[in-house]
Amino acid sequence: MDFKSPIAGRYVRIVAIIALLLGLNDASRLLGVSTGAQSPIELLGATGFIYLSVFALSRLFAAVGLWIRASWGAVLLVGATGLELGMYLLGNRDVQMSALGFAVRLVLLVSILLIFVLSLRFSRERAHD
Repeated sequence: MDFKSPIAGRYVRIVAIIALLLGLNDASRLLGVSTGAQSPIELLGATGFIYLSVFALSRLFAAVGLWIRASWGAVLLVGATGLELGMYLLGNRDVQMSALGFAVRLVLLVSILLIFVLSLRFSRERAHD
């Protein structure tokens, strides 16, 4: 992918910030920041806790990858977010999210796929020149 242009670089950094904030929100859920005295493992279940930790870590690493404009960050973000949304839509009880969380994840997935499509388009235009 070509993140070298200034406009694409800004767009990718905005997506990286959104991914970072979502990853930090998931990490706070893992730590039980808003659950009071109840343990997050009891609240989410053991499998749900593991899923959330894997998705949170992969989203945080993807945010770093996008910030440094590495293509592996976009691939990691698409993989993690697509898998999480797919599991949620297929009715997996271990993957829990609110309507706002679903919307933010969907926006992340669409925005990073837009980056893929635009990158492919620009590379084809350069190949024809």
